[in-house]
Amino acid sequence: MLKPRRDSISVISELKIRQRTEEREESLSPYAVKSRCSRGRLRNEEPCPVRTAFQRDRDRIIHCKAFRRLKHKTQVFIAPLGDHYVTRLTHTLEVSQIARTIARALNLNEDLSEAISLGHDLGHTPFGHTGEEALNELYPGGFRHNEQSLRVIDVLENSGQGLNLTWEVRDGILNHSKTRADVLGEDWGTVNTIEGEVCKIADMVAYVNHDVDDAIRAGLITLNDLPLLIAGVIGLAHSQRVSTMVYDIIEHSWVVTGGGSRSDPAIGMSPEVLAATIALREFLFDRVYRHHSVQREAERGREVVRRLYGYFAGHEEQLPAEYRCQGDDVGRRVVDYVAGMTDQYALRMAEQFSLTTDRAR
Repeated sequence: MLKPRRDSISVISELKIRQRTEEREESLSPYAVKSRCSRGRLRNEEPCPVRTAFQRDRDRIIHCKAFRRLKHKTQVFIAPLGDHYVTRLTHTLEVSQIARTIARALNLNEDLSEAISLGHDLGHTPFGHTGEEALNELYPGGFRHNEQSLRVIDVLENSGQGLNLTWEVRDGILNHSKTRADVLGEDWGTVNTIEGEVCKIADMVAYVNHDVDDAIRAGLITLNDLPLLIAGVIGLAHSQRVSTMVYDIIEHSWVVTGGGSRSDPAIGMSPEVLAATIALREFLFDRVYRHHSVQREAERGREVVRRLYGYFAGHEEQLPAEYRCQGDDVGRRVVDYVAGMTDQYALRMAEQFSLTTDRAR
């Protein structure tokens, strides 16, 4: 007679795989967050026998619906026809790669940096920051994509149960946003973990570089248009620019590995590379983000968001069931639905409602 097979979870638990990973984390920088020392989740749950808390958070983010929708959300160019333009998903993957590289080099918790990076834009609207600005104007409670990202993972995902992520990942996602603040300036804002700071600066490194490439792809600028200050310090080619910034961040943040005597270790850049990075971002605002063709597309996106918000605010019964049960604030429910839309879905819905209104007349 065959012996009964032991429960696989019990077998895995006996191997203490997660515990061994947690023990290896003890060799990380004294400033790194160890997963066993996490402040915990909104709701207590049994730990995974294989993955650490932050690895589990990473996996929950990757498997959620909001993460999948990022592939059809705008970075700068609205619903671009070309296959090689950056989307919110490819941007997220680039941020994750840069953050992991920096975190590994500085002996920080790579899993935490990765989880924050993968979740930082889950609440972003269709049509990029244009959609964000429109919802902020329309909804009396205001709208910021980083706050919506936290709402997605705490409330909206998993059939209204949320993903129940750790405090550290939630903090990094909430505090990653920088608006127009100078890079590492007084208004840059604070994150409560070094790994969160890594994600915040990786986000900036990713977008200032891939937005240059997309602008070239769209014919708005050429590489030769980059000011000499930028080209001379950080380089012309995409790989040169990213490498220069990443190497500089690692070198000037080395104190977070535990070396030196500073009591306030932080992620930083050298004055020269920082100045070039700020100049590159200002160049993008002047020559790309404010370009008449980009602004024309932005206004189209803004009008679509206005139309959708107005329609659903007056036809609450048309909201999907999972959004109708989210509290008593109709505006909040409409914001949740519209913010979750992809560019193409929002455009189709707006066109559909426009045709319906025309027929009703």
